[in-house]
Amino acid sequence: MLTCCIRYEIDPFKRAEFERYARVWGEAIPRCGADLIGYYAPHEGSATRAYGLYNIASLAAYEEYRARLAQDPAGRENYEFAKRERFILREDRTFLKLCSR
Repeated sequence: MLTCCIRYEIDPFKRAEFERYARVWGEAIPRCGADLIGYYAPHEGSATRAYGLYNIASLAAYEEYRARLAQDPAGRENYEFAKRERFILREDRTFLKLCSR
């Protein structure tokens, strides 16, 4: 099992847009095959750092999931919403493997 950690740099004046974007992923990500842990918007401290976290079985499963997400109507609209509103300034993905609990 891998955990995909998406680190976003967002426009601090468009936090509501990011929160809308996160709510859509809250339904689309599980529907397309990943185990969503959650999306996190800034609360205290940095006003520009946000995160998305989900589990996926493998990198091969990730590729299949991304293809389904790109075909999902809500997923496609969410990608377009982000491009149109430009609230995401930077996005980085890291895949993590659990070593211990």
